[in-house]
Amino acid sequence: MALRNLSPEESRRYLSQRKLPDDQHEPVLELTHGHPLALSLVADVFAQREDVQFQPEFGPDIIKTLLERFVQKVPGPAHRAALEACAVVRLMTETVLSEMLGMADVHELFDWLRGLAFIELAPHGVFPHDLARDALTADLRWRNPAWFAELHRRARAYYHRSLHQQGNDQRRVLFDYVYLHRNSPLVRPFLEWKASDTGQADQAAEQDIPALLDMVAQHEGTESARLAAHWFTRQPHNVIVYRDAKRQPTGFLQIVTLHDAQPSDIAADPATRAAWEYLQGHAPLRNGEVAAMFRFWMARDSYQAVSAVQSLVFINVVQYCLNAPGLAFTLFTCASPTFWAPPIEYMDLTRLHACDFTVDNRTYGVFGHDWRVVPPLAWLDLLAEREIATAPMEKRPQTSPTSVVLSQPAFESAVRDALHDLSHPDILRSNPLLRSRLVLEETGPTASDYERVAKLQALLRRAVEGLQNGPREMKWYRAVYHTYLQPAATQEQAAEILDVPFSSYRRHLKAGIGRIAETLWQWELQGSET
Repeated sequence: MALRNLSPEESRRYLSQRKLPDDQHEPVLELTHGHPLALSLVADVFAQREDVQFQPEFGPDIIKTLLERFVQKVPGPAHRAALEACAVVRLMTETVLSEMLGMADVHELFDWLRGLAFIELAPHGVFPHDLARDALTADLRWRNPAWFAELHRRARAYYHRSLHQQGNDQRRVLFDYVYLHRNSPLVRPFLEWKASDTGQADQAAEQDIPALLDMVAQHEGTESARLAAHWFTRQPHNVIVYRDAKRQPTGFLQIVTLHDAQPSDIAADPATRAAWEYLQGHAPLRNGEVAAMFRFWMARDSYQAVSAVQSLVFINVVQYCLNAPGLAFTLFTCASPTFWAPPIEYMDLTRLHACDFTVDNRTYGVFGHDWRVVPPLAWLDLLAEREIATAPMEKRPQTSPTSVVLSQPAFESAVRDALHDLSHPDILRSNPLLRSRLVLEETGPTASDYERVAKLQALLRRAVEGLQNGPREMKWYRAVYHTYLQPAATQEQAAEILDVPFSSYRRHLKAGIGRIAETLWQWELQGSET
């Protein structure tokens, strides 16, 4: 019969009996999870080398012994690769395994995985025991870091393609995506990694409000509860509630959209007032752009400590940022900004001291992100770079193009220039649209000038083709086509080709350019897939 894992207290008692220094207990428990064999192996290493400072990545002999204990015999290289892939992702399915190994038929490999003693079953896939996962991952990173990075890349690409799902399905994909970052010391301690299959999340109902206000009053005080009630009334559709198996609220997230809030409502709350003043002075919104503040978030029993509810809150925040059309800026509040700074800054949010606010003599910190400067695609690429980095996290490389936030008139002027220079890529390289959200979101931060120019040309042509929707727009399309896509030698010749008076040609051309600029502006604000 297998021996159960020891509790943390039992593990520490055992390590003390084996004369391991107290300052080595935590890193040992982090690797072993209280598994008796692993604890014994680590203690044996210390008995042989009393001066050793234990770090899992420096213990390949321990890892090798553990792997030999768990995996007595692997049938072949494909089975080894399947096992390594299973250790990288949160949950393994046949579909994910096929993507990660680049094999169409993985049924036999998946069945083999399911039959291993240390592989456990979950509602949406299989996963290895924590100790086996950590042993496999540590061995792979030490033995073949390039293959480890490639497995991460393939898993990330699969999850990225799956983000089009909605609701709880998308939330599960996001948790799988975030799970790839669990090895980062800036992320791992701040999420409950088994949270995604616990609890339910949906929009708050009227009968939930008293319980939510009780949570706020308990953790933040009566004045905060009054402010929460204010926003519950003004924006009830922006309250997400987390529930237990009995459908009782266990926590919530309140999102306040600032761009469409009444000035009097913004002024009534110190948090939104400070945020709005910051946006007006440092990141003003353009017409049609969205700004949101994650104003209240908490678990019923543990407030803003690390918990299953807190982890689901963070996933919902990411979900909102990826899905909200026209999102320009988000602000995230927390009661302990120093504690939460490592994972939040890892996620590329900036500490905004100017937005800090005080309620009931308690000061709250605020972090922010400008999605026009680093749009979602570039943001995901940035996190991917940090995900497999072995060096300490650095600031964004300055080689990435600096995003520009153009006013609508400046944007329209840049569109006119881009149409004029459509067939001259060398001139297009200086067009400010190349550094607009429109282009950067499509190409990512590492794209070359050539790739960004090609993307801008493709977007312009797509917008031009969109003019062919009716008789009136067809006149505009033909004028634009013979001026910029297949240009006549002169505009007068273009009018002759179209067999219209020059004045009519000029009118059609102006209308067509205006419609193209309007289309591209909407893509700039809300994405080109809208």
